[in-house]
Amino acid sequence: MPPKSTDRRLLAPQVVEQDALPLASRVPGVLWGLIAVGCGLLLTLWLYRIQARQWQAAQRDAVVAEAEKGTVQLRAKLRSAELLLRSLQTMFLVSGKMDADQFARVYANLDPRREFPSLLAVAYVARVPRPDGDHFPTTLVAPLDGNRNLLGLDVVDQPANMQALLDSRDTDRLAVSEPFPLIQDLGAGGHRQGITMRLPDFGPGALLDSPAARRQRLRGSIAISFRIADLIRTGLPAPLLNAARISVTDITRLPHVSLFESRAGAPGAAPAIVHRLPFGGRTWELAVFPTEADSSPPWPQSVAPAGIIASVLLGLLVWSLTDTRRRAVELGRRLGERYQESEERFRTLNELLPALVVLADAADGRIVYANQAARGRLGESLAGSSLASVLEVDEVEVERRLASPETGAVELALHDAAGGRFWASVSMSWLMLDGRPQWAMVASDVTEQRALTELLGYQATHDELTGLINRREFERRLQRVTRDVRESPPYAAVLFIDLDQFKLVNDTSGHVAGDQLLLQLATVMRARLGEEHVLARLGGDEFGVILAGLDTPAHAAELAEHLRRGLDGFVFVWETKSYMASISVGAVMIDRPGAPLAELLAAADTACYMAKEQGRNRVHFYSERDEQSALRRGEMEWANRLRWAVQEQRFVLTYQEVRALGAEPSGIHVELLLRFRDEHGELVSPGAFIPAAERYGLMPLIDRWVIETALANVNRLHPAGAALRMVAINLSGASIDDETLAERIVELLRLHDVAPGRVCFEITETVAVRKLADVIRFVTRLRDAGCRVALDDFGVGMSSFSYLKHLPVDILKIDGSFIRDMLSDPISHAMVRAVSDIAHRLGLVVVAEWVTDEAVMASLRDLGVDMAQGFSLHQPERVMFQRD
Repeated sequence: MPPKSTDRRLLAPQVVEQDALPLASRVPGVLWGLIAVGCGLLLTLWLYRIQARQWQAAQRDAVVAEAEKGTVQLRAKLRSAELLLRSLQTMFLVSGKMDADQFARVYANLDPRREFPSLLAVAYVARVPRPDGDHFPTTLVAPLDGNRNLLGLDVVDQPANMQALLDSRDTDRLAVSEPFPLIQDLGAGGHRQGITMRLPDFGPGALLDSPAARRQRLRGSIAISFRIADLIRTGLPAPLLNAARISVTDITRLPHVSLFESRAGAPGAAPAIVHRLPFGGRTWELAVFPTEADSSPPWPQSVAPAGIIASVLLGLLVWSLTDTRRRAVELGRRLGERYQESEERFRTLNELLPALVVLADAADGRIVYANQAARGRLGESLAGSSLASVLEVDEVEVERRLASPETGAVELALHDAAGGRFWASVSMSWLMLDGRPQWAMVASDVTEQRALTELLGYQATHDELTGLINRREFERRLQRVTRDVRESPPYAAVLFIDLDQFKLVNDTSGHVAGDQLLLQLATVMRARLGEEHVLARLGGDEFGVILAGLDTPAHAAELAEHLRRGLDGFVFVWETKSYMASISVGAVMIDRPGAPLAELLAAADTACYMAKEQGRNRVHFYSERDEQSALRRGEMEWANRLRWAVQEQRFVLTYQEVRALGAEPSGIHVELLLRFRDEHGELVSPGAFIPAAERYGLMPLIDRWVIETALANVNRLHPAGAALRMVAINLSGASIDDETLAERIVELLRLHDVAPGRVCFEITETVAVRKLADVIRFVTRLRDAGCRVALDDFGVGMSSFSYLKHLPVDILKIDGSFIRDMLSDPISHAMVRAVSDIAHRLGLVVVAEWVTDEAVMASLRDLGVDMAQGFSLHQPERVMFQRD
């Protein structure tokens, strides 16, 4: 108190004396006041310029921070697009080939436009080998609205799109195309740029470790297409687009291509931040340019008003020292307000963050701050509560995490304001605020991503129709059972189940009825087996069962029979029809640890086949001592090898010359013979694999391969080249049943410009007699096109010559069993003579098979046989274009 009194006493006289001075005496004081005002204004200007630079830097920092978030968000958008594409690739790997309806259902289930409004189409292109190289026509598109003009589009016609397809094929990774005009916009006169993201479809099989292997097995390619500008715009946050000019450029190679410009800007302006986004083999550069509209702080918030006031106050200081304290307090208050406003700006920025931001005191774990997103999701009364109360972990776990926070984000369950539960990606760290240690938690909701991942995982392991596990999951569980099984109880067994007469339901009532039957039978089997055993749908009308925890092998037989009886006499009613359903069950015991999975599945399949051959509606257990089972198993192995042979081009064509017996040369005639090249490079004769191919319906596939390969290389089959007069190709009985084969042959003759008269198709006598009407129809179409037809192995099944009058053939080949014995067996000699005479009367060319030596050839000449064929005349040779 005394000092204040003293101040008053000292100031009062000065004021009085100053007031008493004449005007001339007061001029120096006014002058110094003006100088002080001038100095204050200069200082204010200097401070204003500093504040303007700081304002610009703060704006730039805010844009940089928003750009960092935008970059992260755009990367996440692109990763989500890759995840969508990989989910489609997984669908093709699991389900094999899809038709348009299946593809549309998959698209509807994924509903990708919910997350990607900029998505135009999801498409699948199939690889189609042609003489001028592989083509990739678009076979599947979803959605069809707005994308119908994509169907049939050959990707080869779009270089940028095609390059992405090739890159994804060779690397087995995601590939993104260069921007190119979208076909959806061309029809409307638009020129908007788009991109495609692609992944290859190699089909089922082993992993491929080289580009050459991937090119060989490529089956097709899956793509999603976007308008690039729309994709980037939806991938960037709106605050960033409003606050700055965004430019995205493809800099993968020169010249650089502009992908997106949010607004026009001054050329040459320096960006605030530049990020490179490598994605799908391409590199995008994202540049952020702050706008120049707010290059200086708003006038009311700047130091200018305070500086002017301070300058005036400084000038008035000489006039009124008594007012100095008041003005100093006022100036301090104003400066405090400025500081508070600056703090509020940072708080507002944090409030606008979409992530949940929570601060907790490190001493007691109590929440001291939560941003708007956190309060809206976790509750308005969040402040003061424990951090552990929002996490679905106990306080001990929270303390452990706070003691050593994770270096990266982890997924944790959180409780929302309504008490519900959601998943979030949570990052924790500590920081110092106001001199006190505090914990910072930042969380982002990932509930939808987790749900999508779980859905994709379920679809990858379960059958869509029945809800049972699929073949892939069944084999995985069976592998686990075989690994854990012991040679003593508890035992395990595997069952293969095939529905009897399922094809009848499909053929008479349609596939919808067949699907309903499968669904009902799956429900019954699930109820009969109980939850302790594994039931799976393996494909079509085949089911698999893993019986575990069995007391004795007899227990497996009881359960299998219990299952069969439960379906014996099952009545399936569809509309006005009813069907009796039953099952055939093949079973095999898993009697040793580590039994190979392929052997178990083959044995169970063999047993199921034996059950069907023994009359259906029964259970058959596999036994290695069963001769029929062993034969069946061998044929199954051959069937698998033959499917592999077609895919891997393991078939080899050889030719055997057919020699003329007359004096006049008839040109070069050959018959094509099929061989199989095994894993060791050895050639296997057809007698080893043709029975299996016929039993498993593979002969049409093999015949088509032989026909297409031969007709595409007619002039390269024999060293004579174009001088080759005729090539004979054998056809199986199953191929005769194919109503489209004859037209396909005619189409191939035109495609490869092959004279039909140079091609002869051989059909065995047994097939001709058994399917006379079909053979006549088939042969007539080929002969109308100009081809020749031979009746092979004549005499083996002969009971009458009468059908020869009705069978339109050109060549008759006498079976070698008669030729081989004709010199020692008078009956064979007489039959050869009879066949030759009758054939010549019908105008046919007669060929003798299995000719062994010159004596036989001389006898054949005497009988008038036209041509001869046999290993003694010519050993089969590899065709020219397939030689190593």
